[in-house]
Amino acid sequence: MNLSPIDWTIVVAFMATTLAVGVIVSKRAGRSSADFFVSGRGMPWWLLGVSMVATTFSAGTPNLVADLVRKQGVAGNWAWWSFLPTGMMTVFLYAKLWRRSGVMTDLEFYELRYSGTSAALLRGFRAVYLGVLFNVMVLASANLAAIKICGAMIGTSPIVTVIVASVVTVIFSALGGLTGVLITDFLLFIVSMGGAIAAAVYLVNLPEVGGLASLLAHPEVGVKTAMIPSLADPELLVAALIVPLAVQWWSVWYPGAEPGGGGYVAQRMLAAKNEGHATGATLLFNVAHYALRPWPWLIVALASILVFPDLASLEARFPNLAKEVIQDDLAYPAMMTLLPTGLRGLVLASLIAAFMSTLSTHLNWGASYVVNDFYKRFLRPDASEKELVRAGRLCTLLTMILAAIVGLCLSNALQAFRIILQIGAGTGLLFILRWFWWRINALSEITAMVASLLVAIGFEFFTPSLPGWQKLLIGVGITTFCWLVATWLTRPSDERTLIEFCRRVHPGGPGWRRVIDRAQEQGVASEEMTKQWTVPWEIACMLLGCMVVYAALLATGSLLYANYLAAGILLAIAMVGGILLWTCWKKVALDRPEPGLSSSEQPIERPKQNQE
Repeated sequence: MNLSPIDWTIVVAFMATTLAVGVIVSKRAGRSSADFFVSGRGMPWWLLGVSMVATTFSAGTPNLVADLVRKQGVAGNWAWWSFLPTGMMTVFLYAKLWRRSGVMTDLEFYELRYSGTSAALLRGFRAVYLGVLFNVMVLASANLAAIKICGAMIGTSPIVTVIVASVVTVIFSALGGLTGVLITDFLLFIVSMGGAIAAAVYLVNLPEVGGLASLLAHPEVGVKTAMIPSLADPELLVAALIVPLAVQWWSVWYPGAEPGGGGYVAQRMLAAKNEGHATGATLLFNVAHYALRPWPWLIVALASILVFPDLASLEARFPNLAKEVIQDDLAYPAMMTLLPTGLRGLVLASLIAAFMSTLSTHLNWGASYVVNDFYKRFLRPDASEKELVRAGRLCTLLTMILAAIVGLCLSNALQAFRIILQIGAGTGLLFILRWFWWRINALSEITAMVASLLVAIGFEFFTPSLPGWQKLLIGVGITTFCWLVATWLTRPSDERTLIEFCRRVHPGGPGWRRVIDRAQEQGVASEEMTKQWTVPWEIACMLLGCMVVYAALLATGSLLYANYLAAGILLAIAMVGGILLWTCWKKVALDRPEPGLSSSEQPIERPKQNQE
């Protein structure tokens, strides 16, 4: 498909704007590692929340949605909708805890929560494992999306696509740091969301589709429109709904939906002005991510069933693309080739925006791990702030090169999604409980990581035909058993570390009762440590938040399906849930006096060498 001069003008102007933002904020970003990685801890909730939404608006997400819809129908998207409880748990339980910790990265948490050489080793290992290996896998899946989009819409080869996209993204990410990422994310989200809606409106009215009513009435599409898996299809019901909602959301570590918070979501919370802004940012993210954004993608995916009914039709449309690239996830970019001049350029710019937003966030996040938690912690503890910023920029470049190489080896979006899920299977419960159970230690986490990775490798090589949901359940069971055994067989973190963690973060609850009692015996317990535990109210807020968002998601679908009675009932449920949520939320103290710690909460002096 050839782009007109108008289309190219839109695309070039957009990319020039993003580069300009990176240049403008580069001086501020280069002042210190805190400015480069957490924007000086002064960002407002709305900017941080939109940035989280923009990051998860990956160029590969519409492709994944198309893949799921064409294979399993709309209901197949519960594979990722099921992560909402994780997000709401982060909003109401963990956002304030992360902000209180005062760390620069969530990996720095390890030496705040655990003690001894195992804590240091865990921090260093996770810095490389997540900052390089795991991060490269996520970036590679985004590169795969760019390859398919540009191959379909412009006709560029995979190598050319990856080189051009990587160069532009690396430049503004390396220059602007997190501040540049946040500002560009705001612009990128507006362009991305506008392009997705405009494309859906135009494509559903193509002659081949005939409008929304004709689309939904078509027999080939009608069997794909159910928003809840049917009882008549038990395989899909179990794989897409029951297992994700019963097990997956709390047991699997996945970027953007980490149990207990973490990753780039934690990075945004740590960059917030205070606890209230951290909570507000994560709430905005979860509402927009699950309730507001999916339907434009879903409508285009359904329309693609009529325009490109099978892989043969996609292959006929793109005879020059490699055969391994032609999968169901190519249907979304294939639909974009049918757009008119002007809108075509806007949508291409929006997809580039989604791609750049994801890459820029992951590059900065991964670099923060490598620089703060490996380079500074183990190699150059006396490094200057300028040196740390330079190291962050170099790490950004090298990570992008590795991701580009891996991206050329993948074939479809669903493949990458499932690999990432399996690698993190079984670790989620530990990430939830480590905040509320003093007994968990660094060796618990090391065991969970090793077990989940070995299980994932075993499934990939020895049982590749086993259904994904069965792999998930087996992986979760094995990994959870292993880390629980390791927890009971190894020593807990030392008492001083546990007391200091309680004084700073105030997790409270029965899981910390022993530590709080010891602190009171020693006369070092702060008033905050003994306050009433608010977690029961926070769990109620989490459940109500899920009810509101799911009701809004399904109500939007019912409106599009012209099922007005169901839409009205669901909207009423969302409104009632919203009122109850506000009432419940008021019982939870969101803000805490800042800055700093009171005199009774100053860190306890810890031994210079703290071996287990």
